[in-house]
Amino acid sequence: MEANDNHAEEHTVAEFIEFCVNGRTDKSGEWTSKGVGKYLEGGKEAGGMLVDQRFCPRIVEGELRYNCVGPELVGIIHKKPKEGGISAVGGTGSIYTFYGPDEPKFKNLTDNFLKKDINHVMPSLGLSDEPIPLWWTTDFILASPEGTPAEEEKWIVGEFNCSCVGIS
Repeated sequence: MEANDNHAEEHTVAEFIEFCVNGRTDKSGEWTSKGVGKYLEGGKEAGGMLVDQRFCPRIVEGELRYNCVGPELVGIIHKKPKEGGISAVGGTGSIYTFYGPDEPKFKNLTDNFLKKDINHVMPSLGLSDEPIPLWWTTDFILASPEGTPAEEEKWIVGEFNCSCVGIS
């Protein structure tokens, strides 16, 4: 399932690796993805990389986008993919629900993120000498099994963004 528009593709591991390294070639098979591959082009210096992130099946329930100004949470958006999809990118039929920063439903995640985790974000990214961005977002995906009590839930960061933060 392609995360940017919810279309499905099937490829062999060899085709996937070829696409990631060299882009669209005879060895990579036919891709309908908008992406061009070549994710390692230019090496680390040019930003070439792949992220090994576990799949969280509960992504179908949506993700939570935490909108922050500096270290302050200013709003939460629950972005739920359209039925049958995994991506809640705008324009894919996803449903957005808006909450204030003190939404009780997400108190455990909010408290953990703002009181325990936020000071570790920049150092974990190798940017310990840099300030938290002025305006940025963090997308969280619920990774706990269904039925897990809220106080024991585990959330996975799917994305940090400070270069293309949209207003919703």
